Amino acid sequence: MILQIDAALLKTMADSAEAAWPAEACGLIVGRGRGQLIRVTRIVPAPNLLADTSDRFELDPAARIRLEVELRDAGGKDRVVGHFHSHTDGTADPSGTDRAQAIEPELAWVVVGVVDGQAVQTLAHRLDTKRNAFRPVPIRTPKKRCCQTASGSA
Repeated sequence: MILQIDAALLKTMADSAEAAWPAEACGLIVGRGRGQLIRVTRIVPAPNLLADTSDRFELDPAARIRLEVELRDAGGKDRVVGHFHSHTDGTADPSGTDRAQAIEPELAWVVVGVVDGQAVQTLAHRLDTKRNAFRPVPIRTPKKRCCQTASGSA
């Protein structure tokens, strides 16, 4: 799996993580595609039911259900492809708690590391059930093309 995420959507996750600090932020990642390349189309911040603790998160299940219903009713190709949360110690690697909570190996786990209220790192992971561990998932940010005319030439 490779996640293609526009810079603006990466910023949405970072902004959410910074706003929640010193608690952890969390949310859902919507995208499309199957197989190797998943194109992220939307980031949906969600309430953290454990926001009163600084080092844990529990995404509000009602937010997930609402989003799943919305996506189904829209009838498009978009679906929930992952979720994100922040770590308040600056690390963007999954914790032991993350591993214990991971139950959907088909979804990406994106972690935003935050130090003193500033997002410093964003990494993606996916659960490998055979190894009972997370594996890194590359994040690709498409390059914007500037100075193009409607015909595609500069």
